[in-house]
Amino acid sequence: MALRAAPWWISRAVLVGSATIIGMLGLWWVATSGLRLLNPLRLPAPIEVWAALRQILDSGYAGATLWQHAAHSIGLVARGFAVAVITGIPLGLLMGWSRRAEALINPIFLLLRPIPALAWIPLAIVWFGLGDAGKVFVIWLTAFVPCVINAFSGVRNVETILIAAARTQGASTAQVIRHVVIPGAMPMIFTGLRLSLQASWTTLVAAELVGAFFGLGRVLNIAGQDIFPGMIIVGMAAVAVCGAATTWLLTLLERRVLIWRRAI
Repeated sequence: MALRAAPWWISRAVLVGSATIIGMLGLWWVATSGLRLLNPLRLPAPIEVWAALRQILDSGYAGATLWQHAAHSIGLVARGFAVAVITGIPLGLLMGWSRRAEALINPIFLLLRPIPALAWIPLAIVWFGLGDAGKVFVIWLTAFVPCVINAFSGVRNVETILIAAARTQGASTAQVIRHVVIPGAMPMIFTGLRLSLQASWTTLVAAELVGAFFGLGRVLNIAGQDIFPGMIIVGMAAVAVCGAATTWLLTLLERRVLIWRRAI
């Protein structure tokens, strides 16, 4: 029954979400174009945002078209996020499984963790210059922490009785980790991946505000300097769409990996 109800529930969520967005757009039009309650320099009207969108799509803005800016930003997020996954999840699994590894690594991790990733931007510029490497580095720092913490918590939340049962059946340590610990930690790992991906987009925009030649952050930066509210809204909306699209792809991957959760 749960599997049959899922499409209905998804369609209902889509309808409710669409109604909410339409309602917000309606209020936006009333407040700007309809009753003119807001100054256009503070919040542009929908028609002004539409004109800005057509401009960046057709002739470009800040050195490139919207598609080029978005593709560049997605590439940076993908690289930083991928490096964070490759490095953060194994480290979290190791710390969660081994008390010795936790005792060795955790003090350094706790020391560096409170430092905001944005605080590394000046040092990243010194180390890597104004190219993409520094931005990927900062994104990696942001996405790395949730990956480690959630992988660590996922391992520690695996019931010890399951590990003991596997050992009773003669499973080796490698088999226990592969067939019991990692599957049991997967829900928490994917939670960390979602948090990491969202943080990556937030950090990307901040990193691209300084010394970027392409990207959605550069669009926001140049539009702010030009006092172009319509283009600012376009840049913000593009970040939101790209972030939502990548999160949706991650959700699809989670559903494929955690097939057993579909029946819940």
